[in-house]
Amino acid sequence: MGEQRVSLLSDDTSMHRFVRHLLDDVRSLRYMLENDWFEDDVVRLGAEQEMFLVHKKNFKPASIAMEALERMQDLDWVETELARFNLEINLQPRVFEGNSLRLLEEETNYKLAKIRERLEGLEAEIILTGILPTLRKYDLEMHNLTPKQRYFALMEAINKQLIGSAYELRLMGIDELLVKHNSPLLEACNTSFQVHLQVPPKAFVQTYNIAQTLTGPIMAIAANSPIVFGKRLWHESRIALFQQSLDTRTTHEHMRERSPRVSFGTGWLDHSVLDIHREDIARFRVLLGGDVAEASLEKIAAGEVPRLRALQVHNSTVYRWNRPCYGISENGKPHLRIENRVLPAGPTVVDEVANAALWLGAVTGYVDQVEDVRRNISWEDVRDNFSKGARIGMDSAFTWFDDRKIGAGELLLKEIIPMARHGLELRKIDAQDIDRYLGIVEERARYHMNGARWQLRSFTALRKEVGKDEALTCLTASIIKNQKQEIPVHKWSMPNIQDLDDYTPSKLLVDEFMETDLFTVQKDDIIELVAEMMDWRRIRYMPVEDAKGQLCGLVTSRLVLRHFYTRNKALMPETSTVRDVMIADPITISPGATIAEAMRIMREKRIGCLPVVKEGELVGIITEMDFLRVTGRLIERMGD
Repeated sequence: MGEQRVSLLSDDTSMHRFVRHLLDDVRSLRYMLENDWFEDDVVRLGAEQEMFLVHKKNFKPASIAMEALERMQDLDWVETELARFNLEINLQPRVFEGNSLRLLEEETNYKLAKIRERLEGLEAEIILTGILPTLRKYDLEMHNLTPKQRYFALMEAINKQLIGSAYELRLMGIDELLVKHNSPLLEACNTSFQVHLQVPPKAFVQTYNIAQTLTGPIMAIAANSPIVFGKRLWHESRIALFQQSLDTRTTHEHMRERSPRVSFGTGWLDHSVLDIHREDIARFRVLLGGDVAEASLEKIAAGEVPRLRALQVHNSTVYRWNRPCYGISENGKPHLRIENRVLPAGPTVVDEVANAALWLGAVTGYVDQVEDVRRNISWEDVRDNFSKGARIGMDSAFTWFDDRKIGAGELLLKEIIPMARHGLELRKIDAQDIDRYLGIVEERARYHMNGARWQLRSFTALRKEVGKDEALTCLTASIIKNQKQEIPVHKWSMPNIQDLDDYTPSKLLVDEFMETDLFTVQKDDIIELVAEMMDWRRIRYMPVEDAKGQLCGLVTSRLVLRHFYTRNKALMPETSTVRDVMIADPITISPGATIAEAMRIMREKRIGCLPVVKEGELVGIITEMDFLRVTGRLIERMGD
């Protein structure tokens, strides 16, 4: 859970003071490493569980984190996250041996059950998923930022670094997402199951490079984040979404390279963990500071272990997917950890622990078997595998050791899972737990099924039956149902729209309901083109826009029919354009209105279509057919 006691650096004096503390912390870390201060006789694991809060009835984000925490004041392991619809729990560090994985699963389920109990009166539920399917773009406006100093300071600091005019999301999968946003709160789309592995300093370089090498294949089998704002994108869309949500860069005519604060890294680790911290300080300006009272070098001189608070604050604002962490154990000794941030939340707790077992075991096994992974595979291939795993998950073909090309499933079944078994056996993990967790991963690989593929298949099938919002609602409801039963994702059935007990779309906003795949014309287009397009696409309403996307008018099938009837009577010229027949000032609605309001306007005005407009720009359309589809489904459900 990041350092909470932070603030903006408001002037040069406070900036200079913080940077001096930061540099002193790096010098202190170097001294402790060179003089063997670190704990190296024990290996621990740990984890953090992030989650979404949703309303029980409509499964949309429930912005009630602060109210929920009021009911959980006695639970010191639950904490806020960036948005009001997120929570996070801290899981107990434990020695990586024996039944530690089973205890991790039991503790996670226990704490989630406690949270569910406290949410009872708030008509809310929790869900574990990398990206919430029902999340909407306007849920990410600043009013949903958790009201804590750290988050306000972080948002302001990142905004100050923004070079362009807005943050942009550009992702392409089955569908395409191309949209701007006004704040870095887009980061709140993502929730993860962050796993920590304590590493002896002398083995840190070897272990970190192996962790980097394994990231792509392990992400492929664990992927669970394929849907963003109703678009089917990357299998693990969190990777691109997190980077782009905090990406302050913009395009230029020159080729100067600028690194994003969210990254996989720029190359192998060569010497020590210091290399990472030095690079991050050199590449990224300090965003946040704090009242750092500790003089780390003075504590070192006194033989005391410093907290390195300045270094930890800066480290918390640079988001490596495998992030180095510094901490102090209960015995007072400092330690180093690798934090795996790539694993998504869900699909179930047992799936999450299976993913953790795979990563922890594989890292341990390869460390035992591979002295220097840099001799086996190039950095470029490791980086490419990371990108493939994020984009297409289990459908990836990776480049592996000795330049071999191998599919994700085959690589996992033949090499990585057996190596993970070896690693878990080295840690003396209970045999039945090894079989349980790695068995789940093996079955996923054999069935070619993980959370991402299940969501993509389910949503695609549901969209053939119902509208987008109803499909997303049904998908989310099914995820929660399966999670509560702790059924591993490879055993999930496809959701059935009949299983959605209560779908009440009356409170939906136009933004969630409107059609955005639009066919439009411009004023100077000929009427024959409009008529053909309407026939080809079987549509009755054609918005008219200018070259900038501003709404200019509306053409209806009735107007086109009247035009041709009149022309046949020789009352009009042979060639006419859209401007001759269009409604020049059509009635419109904003995307923030409710569909109940849209229905009322259409009924009172006796019109069959409402162009959706924001600041003059055409962003969507609603027709009577959209409502007919919804009411038809509601009537069918009532009949059942």
